[in-house]
Amino acid sequence: MRYLITIIWSLILGQVVGFLGSSLTSTNYDFILTTICSLVVGFIVIAIGSIVYPSKKQAH
Repeated sequence: MRYLITIIWSLILGQVVGFLGSSLTSTNYDFILTTICSLVVGFIVIAIGSIVYPSKKQAH
């Protein structure tokens, strides 16, 4: 469940950052590219979280 919430929030925040970034640089907003970048960053955050905080089952 926490992975799903992480992906949802990465999509939401990524879209906001992408929209604001395109507005500030006066370029076209690209929904598909922003979605792909958001998902990549979300999966990287999940991977880092899994490496830094391993579950107790793996420790034994």
